[in-house]
Amino acid sequence: MSESLDTDKLEHQVKSMYRDVAESADAAFHFETGRELAERLGYDPDDLRYVPDAAIDSFAGVGYFFDLAELEPRERVLDLGSGSGMDAFVAGLHVTETGTVTGIDMTDEQVEQASVHAADGGFGNVSFRQAYIEDLPFEDASFDAVISNGVINLSAEKETVFAEASRVLKPGGRLALSDIVSEQQLPESIKSDADLWAACIGGAEQIDSYTTFVEAAGFSVTEIRENAQYEFISERAADACEKYGVKSISLAATK
Repeated sequence: MSESLDTDKLEHQVKSMYRDVAESADAAFHFETGRELAERLGYDPDDLRYVPDAAIDSFAGVGYFFDLAELEPRERVLDLGSGSGMDAFVAGLHVTETGTVTGIDMTDEQVEQASVHAADGGFGNVSFRQAYIEDLPFEDASFDAVISNGVINLSAEKETVFAEASRVLKPGGRLALSDIVSEQQLPESIKSDADLWAACIGGAEQIDSYTTFVEAAGFSVTEIRENAQYEFISERAADACEKYGVKSISLAATK
């Protein structure tokens, strides 16, 4: 974590940006949103047929990981930073009505919108609540799988996030995520920029450090792959990606 990063300002910037995503998905961001992005990342159009359109429109993920998650019926799944709810709904399809999916997000507007989408789409096995991924409001060993898409990079306390994910997972549980990392250590000018953190750039951890955090929380990393089909669209974000090797990955790990 950057010592000069104002974490209060970061939280404000992140909430503000993703409030805008929830309320106006067609606005201009550093990143893409919507169905075209989801399909290019690898989401199955057959799954997307059943996901509420509004959730897809506000989708702002950075990769696809459901083939790594291998979700099964009857499983309990936790989505860290659930946003519009799209990944939670896809997970809900995979675990079927016999399983459950809980999405948490710190942005009230995202939780409210996702809850409406769940009701409108008939997803009785998917629920959402406001919470922070660094302080999960769940008992130990509550879930079979934890998923997350483009969110952990936004946290200034990544070690805590992975420790919490490990805590709420059952022994043998799985972690499957997509996130933004970097090949090189980012300079302070980027790491202390709350706007670039909110854009998923400033908080990108060097890939070796990222996997070290995952393993330190008690996980064994089983697969890492680069998502070359994901790219940032603003000039400022793209420049940082080119200069420091900022990129999207998908990762799978077991507890």
